[in-house]
Amino acid sequence: MARPLARLLVLFLAFAGFAHAELTPERRIQIQALFPQATSIENKLPDFPVYPVYQVTELIGYAYESVDFSNLQGFAGKPIRMLIGLDTRGRFTGVRILDHHEPVFLHGLGEEPLFDFVNQYPGHSLRQQIIIDTTNSRHSGKTSDGDVVHFDGVSKATVSVLIINDTMLSSALKVARAKLEGFTQAAPTRARSDFYESLSWPELVDRGYIGHWRLSTAAVEDSLGRTLGDYPDAPEAEPGKPFTELYFAYINSPMVGRNLLGDKGYRQLMEKTGDDSQVLAVMSRGAYPHLGPDFVPASTPDRLGMVQNNLSVEMRDLNMFDTGIRLQARGMPAFDRQSLFRVGGNAGYNPGAPAEMKLTVELARNHLLVDKTTLEVPVAFAGELFETVDVSPGPGSRQQPIWVSLWQQRWWQISLLVAGLTILTVFFARQRTLSRYPKAVHRFRWGFLFFTLFFIGFYAQGQLSVVNIYTLLLALWDGFSLDVFLLDPIIFILWGYTFVTLFIWGRGLFCGWLCPFGALQEMASWLGQKLGVRQIRVPERWHRKLILLKYPILLGLVGTAFYSLTLAEQLAEVEPFKTSITLLFVRYWPFVAYAIALVAASLFIHKFYCRYLCPLGAGLAALGRFRLFSWLDRVELCGNPCQHCKNECGINAIRKDGRVDYDECIQCLECVVILQDSQQCVDKRLKAKRKKQPEILATDAIDIIEVT
Repeated sequence: MARPLARLLVLFLAFAGFAHAELTPERRIQIQALFPQATSIENKLPDFPVYPVYQVTELIGYAYESVDFSNLQGFAGKPIRMLIGLDTRGRFTGVRILDHHEPVFLHGLGEEPLFDFVNQYPGHSLRQQIIIDTTNSRHSGKTSDGDVVHFDGVSKATVSVLIINDTMLSSALKVARAKLEGFTQAAPTRARSDFYESLSWPELVDRGYIGHWRLSTAAVEDSLGRTLGDYPDAPEAEPGKPFTELYFAYINSPMVGRNLLGDKGYRQLMEKTGDDSQVLAVMSRGAYPHLGPDFVPASTPDRLGMVQNNLSVEMRDLNMFDTGIRLQARGMPAFDRQSLFRVGGNAGYNPGAPAEMKLTVELARNHLLVDKTTLEVPVAFAGELFETVDVSPGPGSRQQPIWVSLWQQRWWQISLLVAGLTILTVFFARQRTLSRYPKAVHRFRWGFLFFTLFFIGFYAQGQLSVVNIYTLLLALWDGFSLDVFLLDPIIFILWGYTFVTLFIWGRGLFCGWLCPFGALQEMASWLGQKLGVRQIRVPERWHRKLILLKYPILLGLVGTAFYSLTLAEQLAEVEPFKTSITLLFVRYWPFVAYAIALVAASLFIHKFYCRYLCPLGAGLAALGRFRLFSWLDRVELCGNPCQHCKNECGINAIRKDGRVDYDECIQCLECVVILQDSQQCVDKRLKAKRKKQPEILATDAIDIIEVT
């Protein structure tokens, strides 16, 4: 009885596997669009999740789903599912977006920029280094320099397109290495950590520890098919000197790195770059160095590329020579340009295997015609520098996480934000002292609100959102990964700072000082007062009911996210942040009208949206109840009978009995200033009067309060 059951089980599992791998009509149509010349498309292979594609009997490529090879999460915390076509030469034949949850495309810019971006891939190869232009400043459109290809990014969606690019390349590499000829990897190697002796520059070169290559003027002219005299601006080499002379070295090897940089410099570089980075030094001299005059530090080299195993190896300048690190080997010649490059990227780099650099020589015949040639530079180092590893290369082999490059690109924005947060922290920590100077406090507050709106909001795109909350909850539900939250350094830093300060000052530090839309409302309220717009003061009993509206909105959004992330993203449009801050009101008119209406409401009711509708504020208020301190001092006369602070509180966060409602308080510090002001605070005025008159009647206090 057991054997027949076992056979039935095996048949069932086999059928289930076949059904899963069977090509559906819809998928066949999608793959046919990626390979228009295909005459046959097979089912997904049982041992490797790709669809083989044939033209008659010839294999022309493979189609596959990105999620089968890459689990990199998008900005919304879910992978971007793509169907990708790759031909047998390692070229992309097409890309189709199957599913995504990127908010900026779904409910902001629209999906057309997303489709335009992925349509840049067809025709390009894994052998090329694809660089996404996130600034739109150096390149316009799609350009190619040797093996380097620049793609236009998407403004306001930098993180999303970089994730797509990383997913495309990493998944295609896995397919190519498993299924395509010419992409298989050599045995992985790493630098020997115990191999070192003190050597001079000539000894390092003679032993093959430093590579050397010379390019003569005649070789350049032969490659170009013209003499250099045909190029008016061509650099001229000195008689008997090479047109270009290159030296290159693998710095991770202690034999090379310690001799070139010294023990201190080598240790400093390794600490700064980390164990997972691989560093290649390139030095050049002659008429045509490896970097052009317009090269931008910390970017990819403009004249130099690198290829290993038919794959382009990413090279990025570390810009480290300005930090005290320098080349100092004994007997080293002088160089015109010298660089330290981080190498690897998606393709990785195997230092013990042969590779080649490609030097692009570009010369203009006139203002219209430019000739270009690419010369191959063999890269191979002495074998004794390395050791073979069993499974994967050791330190330096693992691909650098995508968020690392994002943080490097935005270093100055990060620095400015951290400086601003540091100043704000010092200000809040010393608020009782500084509040004695009302004018200085008001000027600082308005200056910081402008910093928040224009730098944090409009420029750095640092608007926190309730979407971030349920992205975090979904990540905890599905399996937490910090990488997805590190993709936007500004958002990550702001969330980290906000979370910590919630337990010190409560919700108000963010809502009153760091929220760009909150700053925009504050400015609208100020403008309304200056224009003489009648300010509406919501009656206390209605105000206490209306402030509760934001809590069911928050619960509804979070609950919906677990049911349907797409629906939750649509409902999150209750927040006007994307329309006003991210897209600068350039959007479909109903969204713009809604955002403008909320800003206009602040002309009449101070920070209307923050007080009654903001689900993000509700979430922060809930966490802010766990704060450790109550910084806003109260005195005996506050609320009994004095109502001065309550009357001056624009957001109505002070109750009639004088207590501060920290769930609603935005920490504008106006009540702190009043309490420290001897001209405004009734308690201080009474104390001052007592000093002048030893005996004071109770009616005097009432007179003072009435005057106030």
